[in-house]
Amino acid sequence: MKIKVNKMLGAASVLVMGLAAGAAQAADTIKVGVLHSLSGTMAISETTLKDTILMLVEEQNAKGGLLGKQLEAVVVDPASNWPLFAEKARELLEVHNVDVIFGNWTSVSRKSVLPVIEELNGMLFYPVQYEGEESSKNVFYTGAAPNQQAIPAVDYLMSEAGGSVKRFVLAGTDYVYPRTTNKILEQYLIDKGIPKEDIMINYTPFGHSDWQTIVSDIKTFGSAGKKTAVVSTVNGDANVPFYKELGNQGITAEDIPVIAFSVGEEELSGIDTGPLVGHLAAWNYFMSAESEANDEFITKWHKFIGSEDRVTNDPMEAHYIGFNMWVKAVEAVGTTDVDTVRQAMYGITYPNLTGGIAVMNTNHHLTKPVLIGEIQDDGQFEIVWSTPKGVIGDAWTDFLPESKNLVADWTAPIMCGNFNITSGKCSGQNY
Repeated sequence: MKIKVNKMLGAASVLVMGLAAGAAQAADTIKVGVLHSLSGTMAISETTLKDTILMLVEEQNAKGGLLGKQLEAVVVDPASNWPLFAEKARELLEVHNVDVIFGNWTSVSRKSVLPVIEELNGMLFYPVQYEGEESSKNVFYTGAAPNQQAIPAVDYLMSEAGGSVKRFVLAGTDYVYPRTTNKILEQYLIDKGIPKEDIMINYTPFGHSDWQTIVSDIKTFGSAGKKTAVVSTVNGDANVPFYKELGNQGITAEDIPVIAFSVGEEELSGIDTGPLVGHLAAWNYFMSAESEANDEFITKWHKFIGSEDRVTNDPMEAHYIGFNMWVKAVEAVGTTDVDTVRQAMYGITYPNLTGGIAVMNTNHHLTKPVLIGEIQDDGQFEIVWSTPKGVIGDAWTDFLPESKNLVADWTAPIMCGNFNITSGKCSGQNY
């Protein structure tokens, strides 16, 4: 009898263990890391991107999840602290075991995260325009490279439609993205025949608030008798006092137009845009784009966020494209394994929100259209110019001598982020 009881207990134990294992398996999720600043100087821009990923996760779960599992968003706050981005990325990968990460805004934060992502073989989707000069096998760059934003922007300004600008102020926040972008732009402008003395370059720290002297200097620089424009790589909440000071000093778009690379609908939502009407921004998406896909996205966003006053912007579209491409790749290969999914990403397509088709290229950059929008008094942009078709993102610029011979291609036989076409050699392991 004792033996029978033990056997029964043993069978019961096995049954309980089996049920527990089954429950654990049933509760298993695919974890999506969200690495965006929810506090600090970049929260003005990044909080919305966190919400965008939460919306996309919720939407995918409503469709039944992915590979038979629900997605679980794991949100951390690196708080606009660049070294903390690396720590939070490590936390996401080592502690939370996320399958993918969507995050970062500034290039300095991305550079901080890069060694961690590569060491731990994570996968990062980076949704913001940046300076290029990089291609890591662990990062997919869904924002614009310089040839998809900065170069077309100055070409537009120099054209008759853009005012035939002859003098340029390159104003940026003091970190890697503005400095590298302005290095590219300065050389490009010189190559186009703009004298060096007609190029003014200025940098300010993150969160800069006192713009009176700088705007006065810009006004003086623009009074030399040549049509002048500001090309702005100012990031984060410093844009609010910058644009306010332009209005305070009476600088209108007719006098000195500003074309911005980091100011979209979200940044303008907290500003009186009346004095800013006519100033410009260059992106790959504007909320005002007319397409069924955009209308549907805006409707879903308003429902998710609970307010019809909330705007959409370019980095949100980049996350929308990147997230759905990742889902499509995972479904195609039946796993979230980083190395397997990476190979499935090449050549993958997904409709963008402006009516075209985004393509992921083997250099980890998208094919996207380039749009230039003019600020309206309601905080929206009227699209005044666009490329006739999508532009392939270039990881390495053609306008710097150290980069013009480099290409990125993460497929065989090259398998390199910075392959020198002259020497026939890879200059490094990843980027």
